[in-house]
Amino acid sequence: MDRQSLIGVILISVVVGLWIFFQSSTTQRDVTPQKTAQKTEQQEVKRAAVEPDAPSVAFQTAPSRTITVASDLYRIRLSSDGATVRSWQLKKYHPWYKDRDTSAHVDIVQPEAYEFGFSFRAMNGKKVEAKSIPFDFETDLDSLYVAPGQTLTIRATANVSPGGTITRTYTFNGDHYDVGTELALDGMDGVIPQTNRYVNLEWSHGIRYQEGSSVDESNNAVAIVSTNGDVDELDVTEFNAPVEKNANGTIHYLHTRSKYVAVAMIPPKGFEGSAFYKGVRYGLPDEGYEEQYTLTFKLPYRGGLQKHNMTLFVGPMQYDTLASYGLTGIMNFGWKWIVKPIGEYFMLPTLKFINSGIPNYGIAIILFALLMKLLLYPLGITQMKSARKMQLVAPLMNEIREKYKDDNQTQQQEMMKLYSEYGINPAGGCLPLLLQMPFLYALYAVLNLNIELRQASFLPFWLTDLSVPDVILSLPFKIPLFNIDKFSGLALLMGATLFIQQKQAVTDPRQKAMVYMMPVMLTLMFSTLPSGLNLYYFVFNVVAIVQQVYQTKFAKNKLTLADLKKMPKKESWLQKKMRDAQEMAAAQGKGLPGQQQGRVSGKNGQSKGGQKPKKRG
Repeated sequence: MDRQSLIGVILISVVVGLWIFFQSSTTQRDVTPQKTAQKTEQQEVKRAAVEPDAPSVAFQTAPSRTITVASDLYRIRLSSDGATVRSWQLKKYHPWYKDRDTSAHVDIVQPEAYEFGFSFRAMNGKKVEAKSIPFDFETDLDSLYVAPGQTLTIRATANVSPGGTITRTYTFNGDHYDVGTELALDGMDGVIPQTNRYVNLEWSHGIRYQEGSSVDESNNAVAIVSTNGDVDELDVTEFNAPVEKNANGTIHYLHTRSKYVAVAMIPPKGFEGSAFYKGVRYGLPDEGYEEQYTLTFKLPYRGGLQKHNMTLFVGPMQYDTLASYGLTGIMNFGWKWIVKPIGEYFMLPTLKFINSGIPNYGIAIILFALLMKLLLYPLGITQMKSARKMQLVAPLMNEIREKYKDDNQTQQQEMMKLYSEYGINPAGGCLPLLLQMPFLYALYAVLNLNIELRQASFLPFWLTDLSVPDVILSLPFKIPLFNIDKFSGLALLMGATLFIQQKQAVTDPRQKAMVYMMPVMLTLMFSTLPSGLNLYYFVFNVVAIVQQVYQTKFAKNKLTLADLKKMPKKESWLQKKMRDAQEMAAAQGKGLPGQQQGRVSGKNGQSKGGQKPKKRG
């Protein structure tokens, strides 16, 4: 491998290594979130106080209770402390440790959290939070079931001393994941000051992680707001450094997600107001980390009786489910204008269609890979033909390199003549590869975030969960730069097939190192990807190898060097530009950028090196 290629490989390795290092870094700040929150609260109390010496808001006592509401889709526990949510289980989904606890279900509420609460500022400027307010449920039952096709309404009320009430209403549907809610404030004029007459309705602690890798979940965790027809995303990257943003205008929804679960607060259609969304990243043991996002609607209180309705969606990131709520925009299919349509409107529906007839998702992925190979055949065959042409002229190229090894400018000129003589476009294999890139990105999004693959099994003894890596080897240390200590079996197979492909295609001796380096690098990087994704790449590579072997060994009309020379010639755009550049450089007496300068004659025909220039034969 020549010096430039070696430098390029080293730079690529350094860039990839640094990216992985910074992604896995858990550097902590000196300022903790708790200290930041205390300081912010002190400032808010001083700013919001109308009567600093006013007593705290008092509420009538109520029995402490927890009510469980269950359907075939969820099991929700409501607390009388603020009529808040203490647990929200999705009954069709299990956490990553399901093999150790078969009764466990996905619970998206953080331990000890009081979710979907509210808060407001009192006359003395202090914040009153929902969890500190005792509510009285109107039902005497502690456990209720919502059958399919039915609805259930639960109401709870808190009474302020000496007057005023706060009422919370939840309406459950046995067929859907969403819950209709209402927050009503009546007679709170003497409690909430006119200077701060609003109530914050919020989901405070993000989503409880359910997968084995906190890093994987955090990489997919964000907060999203849709307002005025635009979508804005918040993705925190620094540790213990909260980031807060706000949105004003017509707000369609406020949302946060992990890898497979979503929480969305959806106001009534045409809602005009303000919303806030905040995120913070915490470090976890074993180089893990967690991101939590807070969603807040700022709801006005204008005195008297004021009611605010809000739909609360808590459910899986399943496309058809999200589509029924107008939430498909929260799924990350990639670049909006090219990659997203491919993934959303072609790849995902096609994969689901295949799976509808073949319930085994592993087989469905294999068939999907074969289908994609067939659809991309025109691009693939063009790339193979270009590689075949380069293989045929490789001996002639090596002769030119050897003959003009001390004169790069002449070497490049002779190479261009060779390309022109045999009708070869040196970049002929690059364009088909570039055209395939949007499909590869879309494929990654579809297979990486498809909840249908979560805990889906291919073989009973191997690949029992297509959404996680199939680890077959663990090291007692992490590999530098790549920061991995586990190897995926399918990633190793994918790397092996990539090596065979490289051996088939690469003929330039200066690129021989790439034959070994690229498979090794991609094997290390792909060892962290879901096994379903690696299964696709493995099948795709195997088909490409078979296709290449057939073209070179068994095809009836195999291309020869003589055939190549007889074929009609058409100068490509790149060839024309390179030829023009060489002619211009030759006219100016210098080489192209990156080429060794030709010898420049000095006085008496002597070169600057003190020797006569050699004749070029």
